[in-house]
Amino acid sequence: MYYSAKYITKWHDTDPTGVMRPSRILEYMQETANLQCREYGMDLNDLFYKEGLGFLLSRLQLRVNTPLHAYEEIEVRTWCPPSRALSFLRCFAILRGGEVVAEALSTWALMDVKNKTLVKVSDFDREFPMGDPIDEATLPKKVRISAAAEMETVGERHIVYSDLDFNFHMNNTKYPDMVCDFLPDMKGKYVSSLSLAYMNEAAYGNTLTVQRTQVGEGEYLLRTVRGDSKVCLEAAIGLKNI
Repeated sequence: MYYSAKYITKWHDTDPTGVMRPSRILEYMQETANLQCREYGMDLNDLFYKEGLGFLLSRLQLRVNTPLHAYEEIEVRTWCPPSRALSFLRCFAILRGGEVVAEALSTWALMDVKNKTLVKVSDFDREFPMGDPIDEATLPKKVRISAAAEMETVGERHIVYSDLDFNFHMNNTKYPDMVCDFLPDMKGKYVSSLSLAYMNEAAYGNTLTVQRTQVGEGEYLLRTVRGDSKVCLEAAIGLKNI
């Protein structure tokens, strides 16, 4: 079972080559999940401001089979496979003309904002209809970067107003484009795979150091580090020619 919403993509979704930016792909996916939450009586604003609970994205595994462009009709599907312990799982698929062009598996934590503690799946009394999980063998592997990995510092990224979510941290949908900003050359290429591990939040006013290494043709690992030396993000990204 899945929840579905249809959209017409926008010109402003795309990059200079006319391909949809990876952050916009993630935004369409999460907007569909937000709509499902509203329809099931679990508006995310109410959950945060009235109940003091907030979902935090901890991991994303995204595969893009073919680029999306402006003014295309797409259907975005989302569903929740069985979850356990502290990990709330949610799957996504984007279809164009009935063809699956992108799929993702996301892993979320639910935080009690006041107490700064995580809520177990078994302690959360609301749930959506369940569906089978996406076969992880078809998705990018979970990214894990060794602390001893040799990585080049390629720049800094300041966290500013336009990055923020309602918790005054960098919104998770901003990270895919940020990762692309620090690749050597995106001309004529699109993101075909993206694996993100959100490890520590980047707050308003923070400055992140961005590190990168190339691990194959069109394949890169990136890491962002706060001023207190804590890693905010680890990313593995794969590019293909348009």
